Amino acid sequence: MSHIVTVQDAVTAFADFMEPTAAELDAIEREMPVILADVDLLDAHIVTLDRTPTELDARRIRRARRRALAARVALVNRTAGASLPGGAA
Repeated sequence: MSHIVTVQDAVTAFADFMEPTAAELDAIEREMPVILADVDLLDAHIVTLDRTPTELDARRIRRARRRALAARVALVNRTAGASLPGGAA
């Protein structure tokens, strides 16, 4: 007779300790502008997958790329400013 054994990972996959911590949620919140800007950039690229990009499509991609870059720069500046002791010199 063979015994049925449960798999520990399957049993504890949705345990409370598997939830994101407050620090992880805060990090996601700080990165949300970058995430949304990247989603806009992906949307702009997806629109052009099945056709030749028009001038309007090219402008939309350039604007989305600039917004994504600006969001990343803002995130880096906020992170760098928060990690400097005593503020900027």
